[in-house]
Amino acid sequence: MTGTHGTQPTLRDVARVAGVHLATASRALSGSKSRPVNSRTEALVRQAAAELGYVPDQMARSLRTHRSAAIGVLIPDMSNPVMPPLVRGAEQVLARHGYTTLFADTDNDPVAEAKRLGMLLSWRVAGIILATARRDQPLPVELTASGVPVVMMSRKVDATTVPSATVDESVGVAQALDHLIGLGHRRIAYLGVPLWTSAGHERYVAFQHIMRDRGLPVPEGYVVAREGYSERDGESALAALLADDEPPTAVLAGNDMMALGCYAAIRAAGLSCPGDISVVGYNDMPLTDRVDPALTTVRVPYFDVGRRAATLLVEALTDGDALDHSVRLTPRLVVRASTAPVRPCPSQDTGRGQSG
Repeated sequence: MTGTHGTQPTLRDVARVAGVHLATASRALSGSKSRPVNSRTEALVRQAAAELGYVPDQMARSLRTHRSAAIGVLIPDMSNPVMPPLVRGAEQVLARHGYTTLFADTDNDPVAEAKRLGMLLSWRVAGIILATARRDQPLPVELTASGVPVVMMSRKVDATTVPSATVDESVGVAQALDHLIGLGHRRIAYLGVPLWTSAGHERYVAFQHIMRDRGLPVPEGYVVAREGYSERDGESALAALLADDEPPTAVLAGNDMMALGCYAAIRAAGLSCPGDISVVGYNDMPLTDRVDPALTTVRVPYFDVGRRAATLLVEALTDGDALDHSVRLTPRLVVRASTAPVRPCPSQDTGRGQSG
């Protein structure tokens, strides 16, 4: 179907067919959270758009704003298993609103990040989604101050109002610890990912806070923060703990890769998982249900995080409103075979509340 004069249908045509004001049609199609329309009106507008075959006029928008119909997305490391669902979620929303997505991998290198960002800005992208933010990074604030709409995805910066779509890490850590405590574990170690990321820092702090809140000791050596997040990082960290006179009976790893590294350390020590040591991962990356034993892990909804980050940016670009809020999604523990009740060990001093 064509517009009023046989041309490509416009937003004005959609508003006319739906019987609503032009601005109402725009908000309905953008899924605006700051100025939402009621569900009946949104359904009418979307039905009219579908019948007309309406496609957002990004070229006209570009001419008005002097920016392209593209969004730049900076990724820290595309080989990280959590990145594909993040970028798929973001791209799905952006494509639905007529934006082209330009991805740039920085390989966790600040110099490369600056170059990639400069390239994206030279192409006059309409906005930026950052998955590379470090806790002390000034870049998001500087971009916002210069007039470039920015949203942080999966990470955020300390003490800033720049909007972000992240996960409530304390909920995930609490679910994992309560599961282990319910199985009788008291000597629980945490092997964390880098503290310069907001997620790594929040998990690290949450572990110590929740353990103390549950009345459990937190020996200094039981809380480890690595500068990397690979299998090797997890293996070396747990190997050191297993050599201790009083090793942990359970481990919460900062991500699934480190958890798999824990498996290697446990095997090398002649122990078994979960017979001797229970292991919980974090993220629920693909195939964690296929390893032996299948990994108990905290499932993070990265696809939805990507979608929400893109939605925040689209709202600002469509409505012209300032970005002024953030969203936090909730993770969920997935219990599999890598955790089990603590094994009693008569040789241990059970009077200290420890067993196994």
